[in-house]
Amino acid sequence: MSRLFASVRARATLAATLVVAVALVAAGTAVLLSLRSNLLGEAGTQAERSARDVATALAVGTRYTELNLDDDDRPVQVVDEAGTLVAASEDLERITGTGVDAVHPRPSASPGDDDGDDDDDSGESLEAGEIGEPATVGDGTATVDGDTEDYRFVTVPVETRRGDQLTVYAGAPLSAEHGAVNTALTVMLIGFPLLLAVVAWVTWLVTRRALRPVEGIRREMAAITASQDLARRVPVPGTHDEVARLASTTNETLAALESSVERQRRFVADASHELRSPIASLRTQLEVAAAHPELLDLDGAVEDTVRLQRLAADLLLLARLDAGERPADARVDLAALAREAAEGRTGVSVRGDAAVRVAGSRGQLGRVLANLLDNAQRHARSAVEVSVRRDGEAAVVAVADDGEGVPAADRERIFERFVRLDAARSRDDGGAGLGLAIARDVAVRHGGTLTVHDAPAGGALFELRLPGA
Repeated sequence: MSRLFASVRARATLAATLVVAVALVAAGTAVLLSLRSNLLGEAGTQAERSARDVATALAVGTRYTELNLDDDDRPVQVVDEAGTLVAASEDLERITGTGVDAVHPRPSASPGDDDGDDDDDSGESLEAGEIGEPATVGDGTATVDGDTEDYRFVTVPVETRRGDQLTVYAGAPLSAEHGAVNTALTVMLIGFPLLLAVVAWVTWLVTRRALRPVEGIRREMAAITASQDLARRVPVPGTHDEVARLASTTNETLAALESSVERQRRFVADASHELRSPIASLRTQLEVAAAHPELLDLDGAVEDTVRLQRLAADLLLLARLDAGERPADARVDLAALAREAAEGRTGVSVRGDAAVRVAGSRGQLGRVLANLLDNAQRHARSAVEVSVRRDGEAAVVAVADDGEGVPAADRERIFERFVRLDAARSRDDGGAGLGLAIARDVAVRHGGTLTVHDAPAGGALFELRLPGA
C-alpha cells in the first residue's frame, strides 16, 4: 500500500478524493436532514389543518356524532375529557402514536346535551367555542381501509358551545417524506461514487500535467549526473509558478556548482604547477649533491624547502577556508596585532587608535596583516604606512605604500588565486600569488571586506574593514 501511494500524483489524487468525499457526505447529510425536516414540517402542517377543520366544526356547534370524517383518508380521532373515543374516521382500523388506541367510538348516552352544569373541574382555560393551540403528539402508524402507513399526529383541544371539552387527533401520512428521502439517498449513493471517480480521474490528469515540468527537471538532472557535464541546465517552464522558480533556482545552483568545480580544478592545476617548480629545483640540487658533494648549494636547498613549506601552508589554509572552517570567537586587538606584524620590518610605520577590537581568529587575522605587509613591501619604493582606526561600528586597517599602485582594471583580479600582475617577475621574488587571495578569504570569513584603492602617496591602499566587537 505504501508503494502504491509513493508518488506525489497518487497522494494528491487520494487527498483530493478524500476531501471531496468528506464534503459530499457532509453536504448530503445536511441535504437529507433538511429535506426530512421540511417534509416532516409539511406533514405536521397538514395534520394540524385537518385537526383544526374538525375542531372548528365542533366549536361552531356541530355535535361529534354528526361529524363527517369519511371525506378525508387521514385518520382522525375525537376524544372527550374522560379519554373516551367519541368519534373517529369510519375506515380507521388500527392506530398507534396518539395515546388512544381505540378505533370504534363509544358516544355517551346524551351526546352534546347541556345539563346546565357549567362547572369545569378539568383545569382547562378554554371558553365555549374556543379552539386551543395545536401540539404535535409524534409519529405513529395507522391502518385506514386496509392500508397501513406512518403518520405524524397533531392534537388540537376544543371546547364546544355546550361546554364539552374535546380533543381532536389528526394525522398526515409520512409516505411522501419517506419516498423523497429514500429517492434522494438512492441518488446520492449512485451519484457520489461516480462523482468521486470523476474527481479522482481529473485530479490524476491535472497533477500529471502540473508535474510534467518536474519530471523534465528530474530527467535532466539525472542526465547531468550521468554525464558530469555541469554546463547543462534544466528546462524552465514558462508558467511563472513554483515549478518555474524551482527550475531557475536549480539552474543557479548548477551555475554556482560549475563555477566552484572549475575553480577547484584551476586551483589544483595551479597548485600542482606551483609545487612542481620548487620540488624540481630541490631534487636537482640533491641529485647534483649526491654526484658531486662539493657542488652542494645548501643555501639554495634551504630556500627552496622554505618556499615549499610556505606554499604547502598556504594551500592547506585555503583548503580549510573552502571547507567552511569558522573562525574562532576570540577578542583581537587590531592595533596591537598590526604593531606585532610590523615589528622587524624596514620602512613600515604603524599609527592608529588604541584597543580597536574585533571578534575572530588571532592567527588568521595576523596572517592577513602579514600578507598585506609582504605585498606592500614588495611594491613600495621606500615606505609602508599602516593605520588602525574605528569607523562607526566597524574596525578599519589600512596598509598604504608609495609604489606604482594597482590599475583600476586589475583591482579585483589581484585577489584571485595564483594571479601575478608582473609577468616578467620571477617566481622566487613574486611568490605564488596566494597572499591576497588568502587575505580576502579570511576577511570574508570574518564578516568583513578587503578592497584596494589609490594611496595618498600614489601607491596602493589596501583597506581591511571588519565588524567591531
